[in-house]
Amino acid sequence: MRGRDAALDGIRALAALGVWLLHVGSNTGVMYREGLLAWMMSRLGVAVPIFFLLSGLLLYRPWARAVIEDTPRPRTPRYLWRRVLRVMPLYWLVTGLTLWAWSSFDLTGWLTWMLLAQNHFPGDDTTPDGLYQMWTLPVEMSFYLLLPLIAWALHRWARCGNRPVRLLAGIGVLPLVSVVTVVVARVYDLPQLGTLLPYQLVFFACGMALAVLSVWIGHSRVVESLAPQLLVLAGLVYVLLSTELAGPRTLALPTLSQSLWRLCLEAAVAVLVVTPFALAPGSGALRDRVLGHPVTAYFGRISYGFFLWHVPVITLQLKLMGAQPFGGDPAGVAVVSFVVTTLLSVVSHHLVELPVLRLARTERAPDRPREAPPQVARVP
Repeated sequence: MRGRDAALDGIRALAALGVWLLHVGSNTGVMYREGLLAWMMSRLGVAVPIFFLLSGLLLYRPWARAVIEDTPRPRTPRYLWRRVLRVMPLYWLVTGLTLWAWSSFDLTGWLTWMLLAQNHFPGDDTTPDGLYQMWTLPVEMSFYLLLPLIAWALHRWARCGNRPVRLLAGIGVLPLVSVVTVVVARVYDLPQLGTLLPYQLVFFACGMALAVLSVWIGHSRVVESLAPQLLVLAGLVYVLLSTELAGPRTLALPTLSQSLWRLCLEAAVAVLVVTPFALAPGSGALRDRVLGHPVTAYFGRISYGFFLWHVPVITLQLKLMGAQPFGGDPAGVAVVSFVVTTLLSVVSHHLVELPVLRLARTERAPDRPREAPPQVARVP
């Protein structure tokens, strides 16, 4: 599975749409109404664990391949440089415009947000309008920074014995960090821990485990044959996630048992959704043709911009409408915000993301040695 995987891009597109729909529903009050549909809308935040899982899968796979197939390991400075180029330029653009429009931060506040330190140094200020979705970016960046160290430790652990099995065993320790963090957060009333990497590490670990399996077993005919059942099971688990078992749908804090249930159910949904495409790629089945369709895959490629832009767009739209909190026309907000956000995402993808990514590829590509000129025999 080298290069881009169109179906995984399609999953990323669906996850971005899930986050957008969640925020449309929360801002217009739809998800606080009665009924199962409102509850199911309130759990669309499971899209964030899917994003985290995809990061673990795609970023750890070169390290997993290095252990299992004895290929060269990624160079840490180059890897980190590419992560910075991938995340920060567009983040700076969107965050800078939003802070300029709706915040009263001083220089310290600006630096905190522009350096992705808002989760670690929240201060006394509330989250500025239009930026409440940005809590996920410091978590992602923390994982990016820590991944080379985790990969190094797993490499040393797995180099003796059955390497894939030992890798999976080592990765299996990481979810325990999340469980311990959830317990500490609830017992000691520290909800801010939920926006830090240790709390969310289980989702990245699931992706890392899938990365090991994708290198170890490659294309699995068993997974391919069970793919429809896995996706149906994901839907059933999502319905269970949409009950009070996983906590309230408001901003009220869940209990310890509800937090643990939610963590487990969200991880299960993410794994069940991604596994058929991570371990049975390119099978030509309908699910692959739909998610891997050029339109869906393209939306997946612009999904990062869509994720960044959609909340400022919804915020601006509601301010221009003069809507009351949890008010506004849901259909109107959905249609206008989708169109405007998509247009902004396309423009920023081609004017910001692609030029920066080309720079990253240029930095990566080594100079090819020139071929020696052919020896021409002299004519006697």
